[in-house]
Amino acid sequence: MSRLNDDALDQLFREARTANKWQDKPVGEDVLHALYDLLKFGPTSANCCPARFLFVHTPEGKKRLSPAMSAGNRDKTMAAPVNVVVAYDPHFADELPFLFPHQDARPWFAAPEVAYQTAFRNGSLQGAYLIMAARSLGLDCGPMSGFDAAKIEAEFFADTGWKANFMVNLGYADPSGTMERLPRLPFDKACAMV
Repeated sequence: MSRLNDDALDQLFREARTANKWQDKPVGEDVLHALYDLLKFGPTSANCCPARFLFVHTPEGKKRLSPAMSAGNRDKTMAAPVNVVVAYDPHFADELPFLFPHQDARPWFAAPEVAYQTAFRNGSLQGAYLIMAARSLGLDCGPMSGFDAAKIEAEFFADTGWKANFMVNLGYADPSGTMERLPRLPFDKACAMV
């Protein structure tokens, strides 16, 4: 595998910022399909793929989503072309005969705490893959908490049992709402080597 060039690394990491304001430029459903078709290849434990993604992009969907948003996040969320609820399926193991066909892995996740930790951890990983895939397709992202998960689950997931983890607004950033890069911890404060 070869190293990405600096332009790609800038787009994915060094120059990318959290978007807070959005251009009035739509994101087509074809882009959302391409986005999922990239992120789905990110690795998960036993290929369990527990993340589920709700793409909210219609006025009707946004009207349903709005009451669940915190006051500080509502306006920017409603202005974003697409809002993604990154969720996880507590019953992800039901899909393992398809996703992990060479062995029956369902018993590995029979204990409720193991299933929860696996779904939350790997679903979070898949949410990060969504951000990187979106950036690779030229989209800007605004990941956030600041919403009422119970309201989202009642409004959108009552039939599926999915659990809301975090949200990502997607679109094309208006640079006037982008902050300067905030500090990051240096290697010696964030890492150890043994």
